[in-house]
Amino acid sequence: MGSNLLDSVSGRSVWGLSAGLLRKAWCRRDGMAALHLSDDERQGRLGRIRATGLLSVPAWAPCLKGLEPYGDLVEAVHAVTADSAAVLEFAYDWRLSVAVNGALLAAAARRHLMGWRGHPRSRSDYDDRPARLVFIAHSMGGLVTQAALAHAPDLEPDTRAVVTLGTPFLGSVKAAVILNGNRGEPLPVLPKSRMQALSATLPGVHDLLPGYRCVENGLDVERLDPGTVEAIGGDRELAEQAQAFRDARMSSGHALPAHRAVVGVAQPTVQSMSICDGVVRPQFHAFELNTDRQLARDRHGIPIRKDRGGDGTVYRDAAHRSEGHARSVAYVPLQHGALARNSVALRYVRAVITEYEPELGPPMGDSEVGLDVPDCVAPDAAWWLRLTGVDNPAGIACSVHEAETDRRLMTPRLQWRDDEIGAWVTLPEPGLYRVRVNAGANAPITQLIMALESDEDD
Repeated sequence: MGSNLLDSVSGRSVWGLSAGLLRKAWCRRDGMAALHLSDDERQGRLGRIRATGLLSVPAWAPCLKGLEPYGDLVEAVHAVTADSAAVLEFAYDWRLSVAVNGALLAAAARRHLMGWRGHPRSRSDYDDRPARLVFIAHSMGGLVTQAALAHAPDLEPDTRAVVTLGTPFLGSVKAAVILNGNRGEPLPVLPKSRMQALSATLPGVHDLLPGYRCVENGLDVERLDPGTVEAIGGDRELAEQAQAFRDARMSSGHALPAHRAVVGVAQPTVQSMSICDGVVRPQFHAFELNTDRQLARDRHGIPIRKDRGGDGTVYRDAAHRSEGHARSVAYVPLQHGALARNSVALRYVRAVITEYEPELGPPMGDSEVGLDVPDCVAPDAAWWLRLTGVDNPAGIACSVHEAETDRRLMTPRLQWRDDEIGAWVTLPEPGLYRVRVNAGANAPITQLIMALESDEDD
Protein backbone atom coordinates (compact mmCIF):
# COMPACT_ATOMS: atom_id res chain seq x y z
CA MET A 1 0.00 0.00 0.00
CA GLY A 2 3.03 2.25 -0.46
CA SER A 3 1.96 3.99 -3.68
CA ASN A 4 -0.62 6.73 -4.15
CA LEU A 5 -3.49 5.59 -6.37
CA LEU A 6 -5.81 7.65 -8.57
CA ASP A 7 -9.16 6.68 -10.11
CA SER A 8 -8.62 7.56 -13.78
CA VAL A 9 -12.36 7.80 -14.43
CA SER A 10 -13.30 10.20 -11.63
CA GLY A 11 -9.88 11.80 -11.25
CA ARG A 12 -10.17 11.25 -7.49
CA SER A 13 -7.36 10.07 -5.23
CA VAL A 14 -8.33 6.72 -3.71
CA TRP A 15 -5.15 5.99 -1.72
CA GLY A 16 -2.61 8.37 -0.26
CA LEU A 17 -5.22 10.42 1.59
CA SER A 18 -4.97 12.98 4.37
CA ALA A 19 -5.62 11.66 7.89
CA GLY A 20 -9.17 13.01 7.97
CA LEU A 21 -10.14 11.56 4.58
CA LEU A 22 -8.41 8.30 5.41
CA ARG A 23 -10.43 7.89 8.60
CA LYS A 24 -13.68 8.60 6.76
CA ALA A 25 -12.76 6.20 3.95
CA TRP A 26 -12.33 3.29 6.37
CA CYS A 27 -15.60 4.04 8.17
CA ARG A 28 -17.94 4.78 5.25
CA ARG A 29 -19.71 1.80 3.78
CA ASP A 30 -18.44 2.59 0.27
CA GLY A 31 -15.18 4.18 1.38
CA MET A 32 -12.94 1.47 -0.08
CA ALA A 33 -15.17 0.50 -3.01
CA ALA A 34 -13.01 2.19 -5.66
CA LEU A 35 -10.04 0.03 -4.67
CA HIS A 36 -11.84 -3.29 -5.17
CA LEU A 37 -10.51 -5.16 -8.20
CA SER A 38 -13.24 -5.25 -10.85
CA ASP A 39 -14.04 -8.20 -13.12
CA ASP A 40 -12.49 -6.30 -16.04
CA GLU A 41 -9.29 -5.74 -14.09
CA ARG A 42 -9.23 -9.36 -13.05
CA GLN A 43 -9.33 -10.28 -16.74
CA GLY A 44 -6.33 -8.07 -17.42
CA ARG A 45 -8.10 -4.94 -18.67
CA LEU A 46 -6.19 -2.46 -16.55
CA GLY A 47 -5.94 1.32 -16.42
CA ARG A 48 -8.93 2.29 -14.25
CA ILE A 49 -6.62 2.81 -11.29
CA ARG A 50 -3.27 4.55 -11.83
CA ALA A 51 -0.29 4.81 -9.49
CA THR A 52 0.78 8.44 -9.26
CA GLY A 53 3.81 8.29 -6.95
CA LEU A 54 5.22 6.85 -3.76
CA LEU A 55 3.27 7.35 -0.54
CA SER A 56 3.85 10.93 0.56
CA VAL A 57 1.67 11.12 3.70
CA PRO A 58 1.25 8.73 6.64
CA ALA A 59 -1.38 6.05 6.08
CA TRP A 60 -3.09 3.36 8.15
CA ALA A 61 -4.85 0.09 7.42
CA PRO A 62 -6.43 -2.46 9.78
CA CYS A 63 -3.98 -5.19 10.85
CA LEU A 64 -1.14 -3.54 8.90
CA LYS A 65 -1.33 -0.55 11.24
CA GLY A 66 0.79 2.41 10.16
CA LEU A 67 2.50 3.01 6.83
CA GLU A 68 5.06 5.81 6.80
CA PRO A 69 5.73 7.96 3.69
CA TYR A 70 8.87 7.47 1.59
CA GLY A 71 10.10 11.06 1.42
CA ASP A 72 13.04 10.45 3.79
CA LEU A 73 14.17 7.40 1.81
CA VAL A 74 14.02 9.24 -1.51
CA GLU A 75 15.91 12.19 -0.03
CA ALA A 76 18.58 9.87 1.39
CA VAL A 77 19.11 8.22 -2.00
CA HIS A 78 19.29 11.55 -3.83
CA ALA A 79 21.90 12.75 -1.32
CA VAL A 80 24.47 10.15 -2.44
CA THR A 81 23.83 9.93 -6.19
CA ALA A 82 25.64 11.88 -8.88
CA ASP A 83 22.50 13.50 -10.27
CA SER A 84 18.76 13.45 -9.65
CA ALA A 85 18.34 11.79 -13.04
CA ALA A 86 20.01 8.69 -11.62
CA VAL A 87 17.04 7.99 -9.34
CA LEU A 88 13.76 6.44 -10.47
CA GLU A 89 10.82 6.28 -8.07
CA PHE A 90 8.73 3.31 -9.17
CA ALA A 91 5.13 3.56 -7.99
CA TYR A 92 2.83 0.65 -8.79
CA ASP A 93 -0.76 -0.50 -8.33
CA TRP A 94 -0.27 -2.71 -5.27
CA ARG A 95 -3.72 -4.24 -5.73
CA LEU A 96 -2.42 -6.22 -8.71
CA SER A 97 -0.30 -9.37 -8.62
CA VAL A 98 3.42 -9.34 -7.97
CA ALA A 99 3.94 -10.92 -11.41
CA VAL A 100 2.14 -8.07 -13.22
CA ASN A 101 4.01 -5.37 -11.30
CA GLY A 102 7.29 -7.25 -11.73
CA ALA A 103 6.95 -7.13 -15.51
CA LEU A 104 6.21 -3.40 -15.34
CA LEU A 105 9.23 -2.81 -13.11
CA ALA A 106 11.51 -4.79 -15.43
CA ALA A 107 10.54 -2.60 -18.38
CA ALA A 108 10.85 0.61 -16.33
CA ALA A 109 14.27 -0.41 -14.97
CA ARG A 110 15.65 -1.15 -18.44
CA ARG A 111 14.39 2.19 -19.81
CA HIS A 112 15.81 4.02 -16.80
CA LEU A 113 19.22 2.37 -17.07
CA MET A 114 19.52 3.09 -20.79
CA GLY A 115 18.49 6.70 -20.21
CA TRP A 116 20.97 7.18 -17.38
CA ARG A 117 23.84 5.62 -19.33
CA GLY A 118 23.35 8.35 -21.90
CA HIS A 119 23.57 11.05 -19.24
CA PRO A 120 26.86 13.02 -19.10
CA ARG A 121 27.24 12.37 -15.35
CA SER A 122 26.69 8.61 -15.51
CA ARG A 123 30.47 7.95 -15.45
CA SER A 124 33.04 9.42 -13.09
CA ASP A 125 36.61 10.43 -13.82
CA TYR A 126 38.01 7.54 -11.79
CA ASP A 127 35.56 4.79 -12.82
CA ASP A 128 34.71 4.42 -16.49
CA ARG A 129 32.56 1.30 -16.12
CA PRO A 130 28.97 1.50 -17.41
CA ALA A 131 26.38 2.36 -14.77
CA ARG A 132 24.44 -0.48 -13.17
CA LEU A 133 21.19 -0.78 -11.23
CA VAL A 134 20.69 -0.73 -7.48
CA PHE A 135 17.17 -1.66 -6.35
CA ILE A 136 15.97 -0.27 -2.99
CA ALA A 137 12.73 -2.04 -2.08
CA HIS A 138 10.48 -1.91 0.98
CA SER A 139 8.06 -4.69 1.92
CA MET A 140 6.11 -5.99 -1.11
CA GLY A 141 8.50 -4.01 -3.32
CA GLY A 142 11.15 -6.68 -2.70
CA LEU A 143 8.85 -9.33 -4.17
CA VAL A 144 8.17 -7.08 -7.16
CA THR A 145 11.93 -6.64 -7.65
CA GLN A 146 12.41 -10.38 -7.44
CA ALA A 147 9.67 -10.89 -10.04
CA ALA A 148 11.20 -8.23 -12.29
CA LEU A 149 14.61 -9.94 -12.35
CA ALA A 150 12.99 -13.32 -12.98
CA HIS A 151 10.86 -11.83 -15.78
CA ALA A 152 13.87 -10.19 -17.46
CA PRO A 153 17.02 -12.25 -16.70
CA ASP A 154 19.05 -9.87 -18.88
CA LEU A 155 18.73 -7.32 -16.06
CA GLU A 156 20.79 -9.41 -13.64
CA PRO A 157 24.24 -8.62 -15.12
CA ASP A 158 23.24 -4.95 -15.07
CA THR A 159 22.25 -5.10 -11.37
CA ARG A 160 24.93 -4.21 -8.82
CA ALA A 161 22.85 -4.77 -5.65
CA VAL A 162 19.37 -5.27 -4.26
CA VAL A 163 18.49 -3.89 -0.82
CA THR A 164 15.23 -5.12 0.69
CA LEU A 165 13.65 -3.63 3.79
CA GLY A 166 11.18 -5.91 5.55
CA THR A 167 10.26 -7.95 2.45
CA PRO A 168 8.08 -11.00 3.23
CA PHE A 169 9.88 -13.48 0.97
CA LEU A 170 8.14 -16.39 2.69
CA GLY A 171 4.90 -14.46 3.11
CA SER A 172 3.20 -13.07 6.19
CA VAL A 173 0.54 -14.59 8.44
CA LYS A 174 -0.87 -11.05 8.65
CA ALA A 175 -2.25 -11.56 5.11
CA ALA A 176 -4.35 -14.49 6.38
CA VAL A 177 -5.51 -12.42 9.36
CA ILE A 178 -6.57 -9.63 6.99
CA LEU A 179 -8.51 -12.02 4.74
CA ASN A 180 -10.24 -13.40 7.83
CA GLY A 181 -11.65 -9.96 8.60
CA ASN A 182 -13.30 -9.38 11.94
CA ARG A 183 -14.26 -12.98 12.68
CA GLY A 184 -11.92 -13.30 15.63
CA GLU A 185 -12.32 -9.78 17.02
CA PRO A 186 -15.79 -8.27 16.56
CA LEU A 187 -14.62 -4.70 17.28
CA PRO A 188 -13.98 -2.41 15.53
CA VAL A 189 -16.24 -3.95 12.91
CA LEU A 190 -16.26 -1.42 10.11
CA PRO A 191 -12.56 -0.93 9.27
CA LYS A 192 -11.72 -4.62 9.47
CA SER A 193 -14.75 -5.63 7.42
CA ARG A 194 -13.81 -3.02 4.80
CA MET A 195 -10.25 -4.36 4.71
CA GLN A 196 -11.43 -7.97 4.40
CA ALA A 197 -13.89 -7.19 1.59
CA LEU A 198 -11.20 -5.23 -0.27
CA SER A 199 -8.41 -7.76 0.23
CA ALA A 200 -10.52 -10.71 -0.90
CA THR A 201 -10.54 -9.16 -4.40
CA LEU A 202 -6.82 -8.34 -4.59
CA PRO A 203 -4.19 -10.63 -6.15
CA GLY A 204 -1.52 -8.57 -4.36
CA VAL A 205 -2.78 -9.57 -0.91
CA HIS A 206 -2.98 -13.25 -1.87
CA ASP A 207 0.65 -13.04 -3.07
CA LEU A 208 1.58 -12.10 0.51
CA LEU A 209 0.08 -15.23 2.10
CA PRO A 210 2.61 -17.36 4.02
CA GLY A 211 4.30 -20.07 1.99
CA TYR A 212 5.97 -21.80 4.93
CA ARG A 213 4.44 -24.30 7.35
CA CYS A 214 2.55 -22.10 9.75
CA VAL A 215 -0.89 -23.65 10.40
CA GLU A 216 -0.87 -25.59 13.67
CA ASN A 217 -3.16 -28.60 13.44
CA GLY A 218 -2.97 -30.90 16.44
CA LEU A 219 0.58 -32.25 16.61
CA ASP A 220 1.41 -31.18 13.07
CA VAL A 221 2.14 -27.88 11.35
CA GLU A 222 0.86 -27.53 7.79
CA ARG A 223 1.04 -25.11 4.90
CA LEU A 224 -1.87 -22.85 4.01
CA ASP A 225 -3.59 -24.31 0.94
CA PRO A 226 -6.05 -22.55 -1.44
CA GLY A 227 -9.05 -24.40 -0.02
CA THR A 228 -8.23 -23.18 3.47
CA VAL A 229 -7.67 -19.65 2.15
CA GLU A 230 -11.19 -19.73 0.72
CA ALA A 231 -12.59 -21.06 4.01
CA ILE A 232 -11.12 -18.17 6.02
CA GLY A 233 -12.41 -15.49 3.63
CA GLY A 234 -10.02 -15.33 0.66
CA ASP A 235 -10.49 -16.12 -3.02
CA ARG A 236 -9.61 -19.68 -4.02
CA GLU A 237 -8.63 -18.83 -7.60
CA LEU A 238 -6.38 -15.98 -6.53
CA ALA A 239 -4.84 -18.22 -3.85
CA GLU A 240 -4.14 -20.93 -6.45
CA GLN A 241 -2.51 -18.42 -8.77
CA ALA A 242 -0.42 -17.00 -5.92
CA GLN A 243 0.67 -20.47 -4.82
CA ALA A 244 1.66 -21.47 -8.37
CA PHE A 245 3.67 -18.27 -8.78
CA ARG A 246 5.38 -18.72 -5.40
CA ASP A 247 6.19 -22.41 -6.07
CA ALA A 248 7.68 -21.56 -9.46
CA ARG A 249 9.76 -18.81 -7.87
CA MET A 250 11.02 -21.06 -5.08
CA SER A 251 11.84 -23.96 -7.40
CA SER A 252 13.89 -21.75 -9.70
CA GLY A 253 16.66 -21.49 -7.11
CA HIS A 254 17.42 -18.04 -8.46
CA ALA A 255 18.91 -15.67 -5.87
CA LEU A 256 18.76 -11.90 -5.98
CA PRO A 257 22.12 -10.44 -7.08
CA ALA A 258 24.22 -9.04 -4.23
CA HIS A 259 21.16 -9.11 -2.00
CA ARG A 260 21.30 -7.19 1.29
CA ALA A 261 18.30 -7.67 3.57
CA VAL A 262 17.35 -5.24 6.31
CA VAL A 263 15.24 -7.26 8.74
CA GLY A 264 13.18 -5.92 11.62
CA VAL A 265 13.52 -7.80 14.91
CA ALA A 266 12.40 -7.64 18.55
CA GLN A 267 8.86 -6.49 17.72
CA PRO A 268 5.87 -8.69 18.70
CA THR A 269 5.03 -10.41 15.39
CA VAL A 270 2.48 -13.02 14.32
CA GLN A 271 4.46 -16.02 13.05
CA SER A 272 1.95 -18.86 12.86
CA MET A 273 -1.74 -19.55 13.35
CA SER A 274 -4.40 -22.05 14.19
CA ILE A 275 -7.82 -22.16 12.53
CA CYS A 276 -11.04 -23.12 14.29
CA ASP A 277 -14.45 -22.96 12.58
CA GLY A 278 -13.11 -20.57 9.95
CA VAL A 279 -11.56 -18.20 12.49
CA VAL A 280 -7.83 -17.50 12.29
CA ARG A 281 -6.10 -17.44 15.67
CA PRO A 282 -2.78 -15.58 15.33
CA GLN A 283 0.17 -17.05 17.23
CA PHE A 284 3.33 -15.20 18.25
CA HIS A 285 5.69 -18.13 17.83
CA ALA A 286 7.29 -20.14 15.05
CA PHE A 287 8.21 -23.83 14.98
CA GLU A 288 11.73 -25.19 15.14
CA LEU A 289 13.07 -27.46 12.39
CA ASN A 290 15.70 -30.21 12.49
CA THR A 291 18.66 -30.25 10.13
CA ASP A 292 16.62 -32.47 7.80
CA ARG A 293 13.97 -29.69 7.61
CA GLN A 294 11.47 -31.76 9.60
CA LEU A 295 9.62 -30.41 12.65
CA ALA A 296 11.68 -30.54 15.81
CA ARG A 297 9.73 -32.19 18.63
CA ASP A 298 10.24 -32.56 22.35
CA ARG A 299 10.38 -35.94 24.08
CA HIS A 300 6.56 -36.03 24.15
CA GLY A 301 6.32 -35.53 20.38
CA ILE A 302 5.06 -31.97 20.66
CA PRO A 303 6.43 -29.48 18.06
CA ILE A 304 8.94 -27.11 19.65
CA ARG A 305 7.80 -23.49 19.58
CA LYS A 306 10.03 -20.44 19.62
CA ASP A 307 9.24 -16.75 19.41
CA ARG A 308 11.50 -15.42 16.64
CA GLY A 309 9.89 -11.99 16.55
CA GLY A 310 10.08 -9.74 13.54
CA ASP A 311 9.06 -6.22 12.59
CA GLY A 312 5.45 -6.44 13.75
CA THR A 313 4.23 -7.51 10.29
CA VAL A 314 6.89 -9.78 8.78
CA TYR A 315 8.29 -12.70 10.77
CA ARG A 316 12.05 -12.40 11.13
CA ASP A 317 13.06 -15.50 9.13
CA ALA A 318 10.58 -14.74 6.34
CA ALA A 319 12.31 -11.43 5.57
CA HIS A 320 15.54 -12.78 4.12
CA ARG A 321 15.11 -16.46 3.25
CA SER A 322 14.19 -16.30 -0.43
CA GLU A 323 15.57 -18.67 -3.11
CA GLY A 324 19.09 -18.08 -1.83
CA HIS A 325 20.43 -16.56 1.36
CA ALA A 326 21.02 -12.83 1.30
CA ARG A 327 24.62 -11.74 0.88
CA SER A 328 24.27 -9.93 4.20
CA VAL A 329 21.47 -9.46 6.72
CA ALA A 330 21.20 -6.39 8.94
CA TYR A 331 18.93 -6.87 11.95
CA VAL A 332 17.37 -3.71 13.34
CA PRO A 333 14.80 -3.44 16.18
CA LEU A 334 12.21 -1.52 14.14
CA GLN A 335 8.55 -1.69 13.19
CA HIS A 336 7.66 -2.64 9.62
CA GLY A 337 6.07 0.62 8.52
CA ALA A 338 9.03 2.67 9.74
CA LEU A 339 11.84 0.58 8.21
CA ALA A 340 12.08 2.81 5.14
CA ARG A 341 12.07 5.98 7.25
CA ASN A 342 14.43 5.15 10.09
CA SER A 343 17.80 6.90 10.13
CA VAL A 344 19.76 3.68 10.82
CA ALA A 345 18.19 1.87 7.87
CA LEU A 346 18.69 4.92 5.63
CA ARG A 347 22.35 5.05 6.62
CA TYR A 348 22.69 1.43 5.53
CA VAL A 349 20.99 2.13 2.19
CA ARG A 350 23.37 5.01 1.53
CA ALA A 351 26.35 2.82 2.43
CA VAL A 352 25.31 0.17 -0.09
CA ILE A 353 24.83 2.77 -2.82
CA THR A 354 28.23 4.35 -2.21
CA GLU A 355 29.99 1.14 -1.06
CA TYR A 356 32.42 3.33 0.90
CA GLU A 357 31.66 1.69 4.23
CA PRO A 358 32.28 -1.95 5.25
CA GLU A 359 29.24 -4.13 4.75
CA LEU A 360 28.62 -4.69 8.44
CA GLY A 361 25.01 -3.54 8.57
CA PRO A 362 23.51 -0.96 10.90
CA PRO A 363 24.67 -0.77 14.52
CA MET A 364 22.45 -2.72 16.82
CA GLY A 365 23.13 -0.73 19.97
CA ASP A 366 23.03 -2.17 23.47
CA SER A 367 19.44 -3.38 23.55
CA GLU A 368 16.52 -4.39 21.37
CA VAL A 369 13.35 -2.61 22.44
CA GLY A 370 10.03 -3.82 21.07
CA LEU A 371 6.83 -1.77 20.80
CA ASP A 372 3.31 -3.20 20.88
CA VAL A 373 0.23 -1.00 20.39
CA PRO A 374 -3.38 -1.83 19.45
CA ASP A 375 -4.50 -1.90 15.84
CA CYS A 376 -6.84 1.02 16.47
CA VAL A 377 -8.42 2.59 19.54
CA ALA A 378 -11.36 4.72 20.55
CA PRO A 379 -10.70 8.39 21.35
CA ASP A 380 -10.95 9.36 25.01
CA ALA A 381 -10.45 5.71 26.04
CA ALA A 382 -7.28 4.62 27.83
CA TRP A 383 -5.23 1.86 26.22
CA TRP A 384 -1.99 0.11 27.16
CA LEU A 385 1.25 0.77 25.26
CA ARG A 386 3.56 -2.21 25.86
CA LEU A 387 7.35 -2.39 25.60
CA THR A 388 9.22 -5.66 25.19
CA GLY A 389 12.88 -6.58 25.50
CA VAL A 390 13.53 -4.24 28.44
CA ASP A 391 13.55 -4.78 32.19
CA ASN A 392 13.86 -1.16 33.32
CA PRO A 393 12.10 1.98 32.08
CA ALA A 394 15.10 4.15 32.99
CA GLY A 395 16.54 5.97 30.01
CA ILE A 396 13.52 5.24 27.78
CA ALA A 397 11.36 8.12 26.56
CA CYS A 398 7.90 7.72 25.05
CA SER A 399 5.87 10.34 23.19
CA VAL A 400 2.72 10.59 21.06
CA HIS A 401 2.56 12.87 18.01
CA GLU A 402 0.13 13.96 15.31
CA ALA A 403 0.98 11.79 12.31
CA GLU A 404 0.91 14.45 9.60
CA THR A 405 2.62 17.31 11.43
CA ASP A 406 4.66 15.21 13.91
CA ARG A 407 3.64 17.71 16.60
CA ARG A 408 4.16 16.18 20.03
CA LEU A 409 0.93 15.89 22.01
CA MET A 410 1.94 14.00 25.13
CA THR A 411 4.72 12.09 26.89
CA PRO A 412 3.14 9.07 28.62
CA ARG A 413 4.79 7.93 31.84
CA LEU A 414 6.28 4.45 31.63
CA GLN A 415 5.43 2.11 34.50
CA TRP A 416 5.30 -1.52 35.56
CA ARG A 417 2.02 -3.44 35.11
CA ASP A 418 1.63 -7.21 35.46
CA ASP A 419 5.34 -7.83 34.83
CA GLU A 420 5.28 -5.56 31.78
CA ILE A 421 6.71 -2.11 31.15
CA GLY A 422 4.40 0.27 29.34
CA ALA A 423 2.18 3.29 29.65
CA TRP A 424 -1.49 4.18 29.65
CA VAL A 425 -2.37 6.45 26.73
CA THR A 426 -5.58 8.31 25.89
CA LEU A 427 -5.87 9.95 22.48
CA PRO A 428 -7.91 13.17 22.49
CA GLU A 429 -9.92 12.81 19.26
CA PRO A 430 -10.33 10.68 16.13
CA GLY A 431 -7.33 10.76 13.81
CA LEU A 432 -3.97 9.26 12.94
CA TYR A 433 -1.18 9.40 15.53
CA ARG A 434 2.48 8.35 15.79
CA VAL A 435 3.90 6.69 18.89
CA ARG A 436 7.65 7.18 19.34
CA VAL A 437 9.90 5.28 21.76
CA ASN A 438 13.50 6.39 22.20
CA ALA A 439 15.81 4.04 24.07
CA GLY A 440 18.93 6.08 23.42
CA ALA A 441 21.13 3.38 21.87
CA ASN A 442 19.28 3.15 18.54
CA ALA A 443 17.15 5.41 16.42
CA PRO A 444 13.61 5.76 17.84
CA ILE A 445 11.02 3.03 17.25
CA THR A 446 7.79 4.43 15.82
CA GLN A 447 4.34 3.05 15.09
CA LEU A 448 1.23 4.71 13.66
CA ILE A 449 -2.14 4.16 15.31
CA MET A 450 -5.65 5.20 14.29
CA ALA A 451 -8.28 6.52 16.73
CA LEU A 452 -11.84 5.81 15.55
CA GLU A 453 -15.27 6.36 17.02
CA SER A 454 -16.89 2.97 17.57
CA ASP A 455 -20.14 4.07 15.92
CA GLU A 456 -18.57 6.15 13.16
CA ASP A 457 -20.25 5.30 9.85
CA ASP A 458 -21.27 7.28 6.76
